[in-house]
Amino acid sequence: MVSAAARELRDGEVVFVGIGLPNLACNLARRLHAPNLVLIYESGAVGAVPERIPVSIGDPALVTNSIAVASMSEIFYNYLQGGKIDVGFLQGAQIDRWGNLNTTVIGDYEHPKVRLPGSGGACEIAINARRVLCIAAQSKKSFPAKIDFVTSPGHLTGGDARAQLGMRGAGPQRVITDLALYDFDAGEMRVTSLHPGVTLDRVRENLGWEPHVAPDLA
Repeated sequence: MVSAAARELRDGEVVFVGIGLPNLACNLARRLHAPNLVLIYESGAVGAVPERIPVSIGDPALVTNSIAVASMSEIFYNYLQGGKIDVGFLQGAQIDRWGNLNTTVIGDYEHPKVRLPGSGGACEIAINARRVLCIAAQSKKSFPAKIDFVTSPGHLTGGDARAQLGMRGAGPQRVITDLALYDFDAGEMRVTSLHPGVTLDRVRENLGWEPHVAPDLA
């Protein structure tokens, strides 16, 4: 998952990183094929070049040799809402076929089975980043036919739904799971590549809907 996500990043892009697997993917890409990748962390580090993998967005390793350290409001207002972020990484407890993400509740909103951390800055990233990469372990539980709450909009109901609402960014362009890679066709997820040893049947068994499959499936 990490190496597949890293390959999606292009040299010179400005990336809103986050933590966890996206953090690993971004730092791997910077060390291998994208040395001019500009890493921005919501804690305020701009152009971070950590000598070791940071363990959190507040890790001091992010500050050393960075271009600047800004306030969180500057990161969101100037960089993200200012249209300066090329790529935003997002994760979630649930993702649907349109790339909409849930990080709010499992179950009914008023009487949830589980209350999740919420949006943080994810909704703003989903709307404003030029493109979004989603990374998540795949199962029917995490990829249901209908998510319990839309925290961060993907392609909403497909087609030009995002454009009709005036959203700046293009939305999710790739979903990277532990089974396969997906792109989006008319706003709906489409299987483009299977990881080694994974069959299409296994992918289907771990989705809450029948997936579209690219004609040149790798």
